Amino acid sequence: MTRVSALILASAALVLPVLSVHASEPDTAAAPTQKLTFTEAENKYILSHKAVKIGYVTDRVPVSFKDKNGELGGISRHIFDHVSSLCGIKFEYVPLPDGEVTYDYLISEGLDLVSSVEYNSENQHARGILISDPYLSSKKVVVAREELEFSFSADLSIAISTGSQTIRKVLGASYPNFELVDYPSIRDCFDAVNTKKADLLMLNQYVAEYWIAKPIYEKLKVIPVLGLDDELCFSAVVAFNGQNAPSQEEGEILIGILNKAIAAISEDEIGSFTIQGITENRYAYSLSDFLYRYRFAVCIFIISAVLIITLTALLLRQRIKIAESRADSKVKGQFLSTMSHEIRTPLNGLIGLNYLMSQKLDDKERMNNYLRQSTVTANYLLSLVNDMLDMSGLQTQALTLYKAPLDLDLIVGTVNSITEKAMSDKGLAYTSDVRLGCPHIVGDAVRIQQVLLNLLDNARKFTPEGGSVTLTVRQNMTDDDRIKTVAVVTDNGRGMTEEFQKHIFDAFARELDTVSKGNQGTGLGLPISRRLANLMDGDITFESTKGKGSSFTFTFIAEPATLPDKGESESAAEDVGSASMPKSRPRILIAEDNELNGEIITELLESEGFVTDLAENGKAALHIFSNSTPGTYGVVLMDLLMPEMDGFEAAKAIRALDRSDAKTVRIFACTANCSSEDRHKALDAGMDDFIPKPVDIDILLKKLNGR
Repeated sequence: MTRVSALILASAALVLPVLSVHASEPDTAAAPTQKLTFTEAENKYILSHKAVKIGYVTDRVPVSFKDKNGELGGISRHIFDHVSSLCGIKFEYVPLPDGEVTYDYLISEGLDLVSSVEYNSENQHARGILISDPYLSSKKVVVAREELEFSFSADLSIAISTGSQTIRKVLGASYPNFELVDYPSIRDCFDAVNTKKADLLMLNQYVAEYWIAKPIYEKLKVIPVLGLDDELCFSAVVAFNGQNAPSQEEGEILIGILNKAIAAISEDEIGSFTIQGITENRYAYSLSDFLYRYRFAVCIFIISAVLIITLTALLLRQRIKIAESRADSKVKGQFLSTMSHEIRTPLNGLIGLNYLMSQKLDDKERMNNYLRQSTVTANYLLSLVNDMLDMSGLQTQALTLYKAPLDLDLIVGTVNSITEKAMSDKGLAYTSDVRLGCPHIVGDAVRIQQVLLNLLDNARKFTPEGGSVTLTVRQNMTDDDRIKTVAVVTDNGRGMTEEFQKHIFDAFARELDTVSKGNQGTGLGLPISRRLANLMDGDITFESTKGKGSSFTFTFIAEPATLPDKGESESAAEDVGSASMPKSRPRILIAEDNELNGEIITELLESEGFVTDLAENGKAALHIFSNSTPGTYGVVLMDLLMPEMDGFEAAKAIRALDRSDAKTVRIFACTANCSSEDRHKALDAGMDDFIPKPVDIDILLKKLNGR
């Protein structure tokens, strides 16, 4: 027997979820609609049986499945009803259970027939069953990820629905290079292939085309396999070894009746039943499907809504302040006018893009272009919100520095890593000259990094392609034995006019001829950076010549510190590094009290192959974790502001549990509270890292995967 011939003999399996029987028992046998010639024994069988019980599999849409009314649905139902009318026997349809269906089960349920059995020698010779001629034939196909190169000789893993023992035997004997992996259902098989836990799935073409329509399987493809047919037939259950069941003779009579009815069905009728079954049972899109298919558009819409609400609140707050204090009303009026313009301009773009996306949902190229534009606009709005919050905190003196031992070498190294790519993408030459006499100092790592990145990003924006940017960092001792750090960012870009230099540290200050050339920014970066430098006992100064370039000098003074080891310094500089993670993908517990946010983050993570559980607040998260088997969860994504128990309390409670994984599980703060105080409060509560909302999915995935 050839390998291809062996595959033709593979069985479809007699398994799947057991569900209750919803079949009406007929009072009399059905009258045949077409005259068939039966033997005396066959006529006697027809007249003596009120109904024949047929077991059917429940997840082979559109071939055989349990419909919303609890009845057999699909192509099989149309064919079986026609067979019933031809032979004059009423059928009672009974769903088969999940897992391997045993002979004892079939006997205990009093089943006369089993459907969706593959027509092959394996089933022809199985004990206790007799198979009929095929009633439905289609192609067998392979489902795999788009990048997979399929070959019968390759070492591949194949997802098999649990209980499909005949296909397991045939494939195992003919293809020892294939690894056969059991999964509970067809959906689980698809999920395994989709998440690369298995390489491929082999099944009926009609079933494959139904499932492949689900958006989450957009990366899967159907590969036709020439010469492989999927022929389905009935199997009669008969007694052996003294079992109380229909005799071999009764089974042969029933199969004989069915074969005559099957032979009387024309190819046109089979084609009509097939088309009807497929048309009636096309895949129906759900809310989760819609959210997945347009996940980026939905995320951008949600981010836009959050930004609109936040910015509106800021506007109201600013209006109240203006109303309460008449002093300096002209400056405040100009500030509000500028802020209103900065908010409305990108919001107008977002609203327009959202409308265009709703009109072009089926135009993939335009949708991708709109999404790219929306992402850039949303990121600008987010940067505006962050800068506004920093400005507000600095003006009210609510923003304070979090001072801790840090390694300045690591911070500058991170800044260089971020900056080098941005400079290279624009075609700029970037050099860094760092000579530190005392890299271990006490300071706010996040704010030092923020100022350096702001100065370098400004230099990048205003230096044309082909230009150069240089970062120079030096240190020296002050008279009171503290460390003075001097960082100079120099470029040979456009430079600034003398008039603009007078206002460079004013809020929203931007030179008009640079704005028109696409150098979009909030105009708040330099004012914020200078005030942060002032809080560090330093300053920001500059020199600039129009058409020749600019040089910005950032100085700050700090106490020296001694770090025990490199790892501790990395912990102090929050954004310099992230907690290491296992190479295998961890199971994730999500603590999120907002239902929509929870559904979105769950859908996004599961689409990337992670297994997740969702808790509605910190108390629920603590309960789920404490009642799980140690080692179940590798990561906890913890929102901070939640009812009953907030994220800080929940993290402390998890760390205090008396179990092996309480100290090692990675806990990431995942919150819209993004102040420096919140970051350090989260770390003090026992969390390993901080992921601000709106969540940058790429950054989240890198942290989850340990990069």
